[in-house]
Amino acid sequence: MSKEAILNRLVEIGVVPVVRTPSAETAVRAVDALLAGGVACAEITMTVPGAIKAIEKVADALGDKILLGAGTVLDQETLRVAQLAGARFIVTPNLRLSCIEMAHRYSTPIMPGALTPTEVITAWENGADIVKVFPAGNMGGAKYIKSLKGPFPQVRMIPTGGVSLETAADFLRAGSCAIAVGGELVSAAALKNNDYAFIENTARQFVEIVRKTRAEGQGN
Repeated sequence: MSKEAILNRLVEIGVVPVVRTPSAETAVRAVDALLAGGVACAEITMTVPGAIKAIEKVADALGDKILLGAGTVLDQETLRVAQLAGARFIVTPNLRLSCIEMAHRYSTPIMPGALTPTEVITAWENGADIVKVFPAGNMGGAKYIKSLKGPFPQVRMIPTGGVSLETAADFLRAGSCAIAVGGELVSAAALKNNDYAFIENTARQFVEIVRKTRAEGQGN
């Protein structure tokens, strides 16, 4: 799949679940539940013990059924290992230009984290495919995305932090090209209780919110 095809697919899905689990095994089970709930995309963070193993397992088991990414990537070395393990896109929590350079070298989409207007435009000018606005919730949520989209309408943004079933539609209406959801979807409590049905059902709800909100926008 080409870089542009991956980006188009990611935006089409509209929901990027952030999979932060206590083990590689639970990460794989969480991704299975997400896929069953209609979200064919997942970002496995490098904070998961055995994260690279988890990426390899999911990539081997699900292949093209899932658009798999690596998150919380802090340096070039980790980025390259994640690529080789099967990550189709890279997400960083901060803006590190060397990571953008490495991702470009191997034609892998990258979503670096940025917060201030200066960081957002610096990321975009240096080749970010999508800018991850983090932590969006702490800065006012959807209103902050709308404020950033005013001077930067050309920048594709995905908010992380503060995205829930209650706020998802507002973030999309504010101009986000997709939403990234962490604990509200891949819940720590659900993982602890082996309640993967909760993850599946919540994924289905987020999919429906994206569908309805986008349909509303087309009708305006």
